[in-house]
Amino acid sequence: MFQPSWRLLLPINTTGSMQMAIDRWLLSQGRPCLRFYQWHPPAISLGYHQQSYPEHWSQLGLELVRRPTGGRAVLHQGDLTYSLITPLIPGSRQEVYNYLCGFLLTGWRSLGVNLGYGQRDRGYLQNPSCFNTGTSADLMTEDGYKLIGSAQLKTNQGYLQHGSMVLRPDRQLFHQVFKQPCPYAPHDYEMALDLLIEKLTIAAELYFKVRLVPEPLYTEEWSEIKKLTCQYHIEC
Repeated sequence: MFQPSWRLLLPINTTGSMQMAIDRWLLSQGRPCLRFYQWHPPAISLGYHQQSYPEHWSQLGLELVRRPTGGRAVLHQGDLTYSLITPLIPGSRQEVYNYLCGFLLTGWRSLGVNLGYGQRDRGYLQNPSCFNTGTSADLMTEDGYKLIGSAQLKTNQGYLQHGSMVLRPDRQLFHQVFKQPCPYAPHDYEMALDLLIEKLTIAAELYFKVRLVPEPLYTEEWSEIKKLTCQYHIEC
């Protein structure tokens, strides 16, 4: 189904709007790719169709970003984001979600964390927070906490699926943003980021049966990506 080798981008820590521009540009190229990244500075990302948000968000000093994918708002602080670009895959949207999330299940299991798929809550559309609601695209811990929330975009070029893995969140900041009880697990995941990325990368190679080849973004690629950033930054 897939090419024998995929591109592996080394972690890039930059603004949320730049991260979204990178993801969207990579999708437009139609080349299979995996990458992991963090958001610097911390940001709130909104789903593509999420038009309204609380007024106080513009006063928190956090970048507001619109994702090219759907879903609800995510606070990106103390998390690690994965991003996967694949060719078009046969099957329903849910089947594709489940398939692409398989490497995450495998990778986290190798670290001793067993995850399973969530279920959609009735109040999903009324809740602004991704992590205060459940969907069938979520990966949950055995004790019922959402660890990974994912979103997806399908185009003629293929699929973009990316998601936030909650590692060491600021629970007080979460409450300040969403005015809701923090839904995160009561404990942090203290493993080194390098180890987590290594385990997930190995899992992706085994699961998708491909070879991931490290390759940076080149100067000409950065030039094209920077033209897209304004599409994802929300002016406050």
